[in-house]
Amino acid sequence: MTTPDFNTTFSVDQTPDTVFHAINNVRGWWSENINGGTDKLNDEFTYEVKDLHRCTIKLTEVVPNKKVVWLVLDNYFSFTTDKTEWIGTQIEFEISENGGKTQVHFTHRGLVPSDECYEICFDAWTGYITGSLRNLITSGKGEPNPGENATA
Repeated sequence: MTTPDFNTTFSVDQTPDTVFHAINNVRGWWSENINGGTDKLNDEFTYEVKDLHRCTIKLTEVVPNKKVVWLVLDNYFSFTTDKTEWIGTQIEFEISENGGKTQVHFTHRGLVPSDECYEICFDAWTGYITGSLRNLITSGKGEPNPGENATA
């Protein structure tokens, strides 16, 4: 099914359980600069990259080994006229088995080509999902943004 929302899919040899835990290890593939919980229903976390991008995300659906859905509660971009473009969008990770492999289907519902941030976000999500997250799943090591003021 094709939608105007940004989406991408990849397959790996690892189990749905391994994939599910990697998705919820947001610090391992997106950014070390994450504050808050990232793996339980109703957890909220913040993501920040210098003065470029800040967002607050809530986990609204968590189905072990099947699906994770985030709702963007707040967002700020320094590089767009509309600083709040992502607010109210949903970020979905669907996990399924197909032909002996585990498939990850990522959709950012509400991130569409008419958005000012679309090109930058398209490139960023592509790198994070098909690069960093996939590498975390397959090798145990992702390439998240380094923590700026990370605390243990």
